[in-house]
Amino acid sequence: MEEQLTLVFGALADPTRRDIVARLAVGDATVGELAAPYDISVQAISKHLKVLEGAGLVTKTAAAQRRTVHLEADVFGLMTTWIERYQRQAEERFRRLDALLEQMDQDGNVIPTTQETSS
Repeated sequence: MEEQLTLVFGALADPTRRDIVARLAVGDATVGELAAPYDISVQAISKHLKVLEGAGLVTKTAAAQRRTVHLEADVFGLMTTWIERYQRQAEERFRRLDALLEQMDQDGNVIPTTQETSS
């Protein structure tokens, strides 16, 4: 799992590959169709696709004379699980910080609760 996450995040570190993934989220496309909007060769797009394939983000299929590239959306579930775990941890830290800030006055001193003042 960790190795695949490393490959996926590494593959998505490149803006061209992120754009290819975004375009494939709309639907399958041929290598030529994916290369069309870029000022780079079909060969360069093929290299980007190899990286995306190696990370498990895309697969190539052959249907008749047309080879299409398909986005493997299942990989995003793995990424989402990883991101959500750290998001929950960050949110919990923010909740604790909010609670502490509510207990402080403007000078940064902790305001004693009623239990602390009665002892």
